[in-house]
Amino acid sequence: MNPNKPQILLTNDDGIRSPGLWAAAETLSAFGFVNVAAPREQASGTGRSLPPSSDGRLHPEKVEVNGKIWTAHAIGGTPAQAVLHGILELTPRKPDIVVSGINYGLNVGFGITISGTVGAALEAAAAGIPALAISLDTDSKYHLSHSNEVDFSTAAYFTAYFAQLLLEHALPDDVQVLKVEIPAEATPNTPWQMTRLSPVRYYIPVPPERKSHGGEGKIGYRVADNWDTAPPDSDVHAVHIQKRISVTPLSLDLTSRVDLESLERGLKGNPSRLQTGGLT
Repeated sequence: MNPNKPQILLTNDDGIRSPGLWAAAETLSAFGFVNVAAPREQASGTGRSLPPSSDGRLHPEKVEVNGKIWTAHAIGGTPAQAVLHGILELTPRKPDIVVSGINYGLNVGFGITISGTVGAALEAAAAGIPALAISLDTDSKYHLSHSNEVDFSTAAYFTAYFAQLLLEHALPDDVQVLKVEIPAEATPNTPWQMTRLSPVRYYIPVPPERKSHGGEGKIGYRVADNWDTAPPDSDVHAVHIQKRISVTPLSLDLTSRVDLESLERGLKGNPSRLQTGGLT
């Protein structure tokens, strides 16, 4: 290991064998020492969760990428747990940055707290490490796959691009994560722009198909019909309407940006239905 190289911790939510993960590893290794710690199994939709049911086992794996053998660690846990194991046990020192991705499918709008890709980046941010969460727009049939039909080359280019920016430029105090969304048609020449989260929900939950409540049934999802109404400065609009790369600064501070004193004054007094003896 070259001690002068930046230390990069790389994870994802699609699992240790995902081609998107290894496309990122290869491009990041050109300028940093990449430590790969990713979930042993598919972990999409786990957000920033740290479930006590995870076994936490660290299994070293040899993965060959373009003739190069990598030693990575498959983690018995979520992406956020993979980040913690990486920081606490697997890296020789605190990483300079954490990169999460490259994800199969977009992570946009108000649904991003569901995303394991974003959750891993937020966990890194909570540890005081600048983080990048990067996703590529793909057909939904690929979302839970390790398909080699998806071309990650452009997404890998921008993974390296934004990772180097994070290494070279300090983020403002209220920015801990850069969330980057790559359009399916993007090339290395595609422009990027700063965006906000779209208030239009992009993925809509779909009820399970089952004969009885006692049977197995997983909640599915579909892309919203009204995504084209997303505001012009939003991540959804940038990717789908403008065909640009969306870069959204995220903060761990989920406090609403309102005047707290004004809100408190507006909520003062007992609710009309609440009396001294309890609810009427």
